[in-house]
Amino acid sequence: MKTIIITGSSGLIGSEATKFFLNKGYKVLGIDNNLRKYFFGSDGDTNWKKNELKKYKNYDHFNIDIRNFKKLEKVFKKVKKSLKCIIHCAAQPSHDWAAKEPITDFTVNANGTLNLLELNRIYCPKAVFIFTSTNKVYGDRPNKDIKLIEGKYRYTPKNKVYHRNGINEKMSIDNSVHSVFGSSKVAADIMVQEYGKYFKMNTGVFRGGCLTGPSHSGAELHGFLSYLVKCLVNKKTYTIYGYKGKQVRDNIHSFDLINMFWHYLKKPKQGEVYNVGGGTKINCSILEAINIIQKISNKKMKIKYSSKNRTGDHIWWVSDTSKFKKDFPNWKLKYNLKKILIEIFNHYQNINRNK
Repeated sequence: MKTIIITGSSGLIGSEATKFFLNKGYKVLGIDNNLRKYFFGSDGDTNWKKNELKKYKNYDHFNIDIRNFKKLEKVFKKVKKSLKCIIHCAAQPSHDWAAKEPITDFTVNANGTLNLLELNRIYCPKAVFIFTSTNKVYGDRPNKDIKLIEGKYRYTPKNKVYHRNGINEKMSIDNSVHSVFGSSKVAADIMVQEYGKYFKMNTGVFRGGCLTGPSHSGAELHGFLSYLVKCLVNKKTYTIYGYKGKQVRDNIHSFDLINMFWHYLKKPKQGEVYNVGGGTKINCSILEAINIIQKISNKKMKIKYSSKNRTGDHIWWVSDTSKFKKDFPNWKLKYNLKKILIEIFNHYQNINRNK
């Protein structure tokens, strides 16, 4: 049976990938030690998703920290002949949290990625390596390069090219404030590219914006739409940090991202980089997201505003996905913003009903 290793398998992207590839007939080895609970407390706990996945016949779970090379090696040795792909989703994902423990952040994001790449190279060099990177590798470069017009609910680029297409992979990652998190992801991102270019391995880098969906264990420090809806449903106050809530994010449902991975797996490239997200079709400011979810739920959101923005935070980010679409023209988005928010809202409503 074809085998795939998925790190961060209980998280948003990892769990979506697990279900996707189980449905494709793969044996899935999930690696996740629930560090998200350590990062974000009970809001970030992913054990509920792990327990759900363990019910699947062809899923095996390994409670391994990706910083532990020897324990990872045991898994790779077992499946080196059948392994077709590694999807690496495990990470410390928060700007704010990274500054509290930079060494933890870097060793998880950079060293953990290097461990997986090296085991890929040693035991199964033909297996495809897919890395969930981030648009934070560009740091605050978009804030410097893109002149913006302030509207009632959002900022909009003056430059029509950005407005029409979004931000592509040619934007520099140099001379900008990345945040500690962004810096550790840069290190991992570059190393994934290097293994592709230097060792001629099939490695792909997917630089995502806001990745979302109902499987997200949303917390204040990570998980924009999920945490926003969680606050609404549970009648908690949602804090907007800086930029008047007019900062713009593009959003992509976890299924649509995994479907990108699927297309790449069938026709991989060596050390390639893609900006991925909802692009010009699925983006919103925080204020717009609040307005939409209030209409969907017929509930009023409790909001608090902090004038201090998060370090390295983007004022406007919309991904230009044309490079990926050119390489994989059959890929299409399934979810729009309203459909995403309805799905997340229903998820939290169901949780409350079952308490």
